[in-house]
Amino acid sequence: MSLNELLGSALPLIQAPMAGAQGSALAIAVGRAGGLGSLPCAMLSAEQIASEVAALRAAGLTSFNLNFFCHQPPTPEAAREAAWRAALAPYYAEFGIDPAGITAGPGRAPFTAESAALVEALRPPVVSFHFGLPEPELLARVRASGARVLASATTLEEALWLQARGVDAVIAQGLEAGGHRGHFLSADLSEQLGSFALLPQLVAALRVPVIAAGGIADARGVAAAMALGAAGVQVGTAYLLCPEAATSAVHRAALRSEAARHTALTNLYSGRPARGIVNRLMRELGPLSALAPAFPLATTAVAPLRARAEAAGGGDFSPLWAGQNVSGCREIAAAELTRELARGF
Repeated sequence: MSLNELLGSALPLIQAPMAGAQGSALAIAVGRAGGLGSLPCAMLSAEQIASEVAALRAAGLTSFNLNFFCHQPPTPEAAREAAWRAALAPYYAEFGIDPAGITAGPGRAPFTAESAALVEALRPPVVSFHFGLPEPELLARVRASGARVLASATTLEEALWLQARGVDAVIAQGLEAGGHRGHFLSADLSEQLGSFALLPQLVAALRVPVIAAGGIADARGVAAAMALGAAGVQVGTAYLLCPEAATSAVHRAALRSEAARHTALTNLYSGRPARGIVNRLMRELGPLSALAPAFPLATTAVAPLRARAEAAGGGDFSPLWAGQNVSGCREIAAAELTRELARGF
């Protein structure tokens, strides 16, 4: 069975779920053009997810992907939070922010029993997971709903782990990819490989289809991934300037600028390594800091700085997620971009 048959889409092309930068509009546009549209669910309430799924179905999509995170919520550490806020103190002073008044935001939620109940009720055709898989009983409920299950791997070991637990396909996330690393068996970033080093190793070792992700921005990249044995591709960054994306104004400006040529993995904005365009906070604190609280707790202390800077039109304190290859990131309709990418198959 081909990947597009497995996923129920005309093309073996998945629009990467991008939390905070898209909603159902982008997924609908990609889905109508033949790809598999995805909806990131980690920052949405159950009611919001249900509403977005209703919009997908009202638009005529017969297949789509709901994406969930599978991280373990950390226990807050007062000392670590205090050290993190101390590191940010000069910026609070610059913007006139009283750190005592900072309250926790919505953060990012992991897959729970409530999430499984939602999947059972909504019956999405495809469900994908980041940071591993949910507990076996929860995963069994997802599979029993009839959904095809995908999950991201950043190493061969992770891919084999996922296959052993019955996923229908593995997304090979290369180090080039924008946003959060899907790693879950190790926090050692040196173990992660580039897309075209990781992909052939997974293709050779796995029985399930392998989907290439990271650094693919045009038809040539798609063709290269397919030549290395990929069953399909997942593309995210290239869609960020499409009008259907919910990318913020400061994020769009950064993607259009020369700054987008320089990305790095940073944990400053969430507590977990994610690739984004290097900005002031990353330059001055270093992109990776041992002071940042565990994912997703680091977000709270940075949020008011981000809000103040963005209100003034700047992205110095914003998570400007982007992959290493922004060459395909253009202000064209998502359907047109999808058709262009499809020329690589």
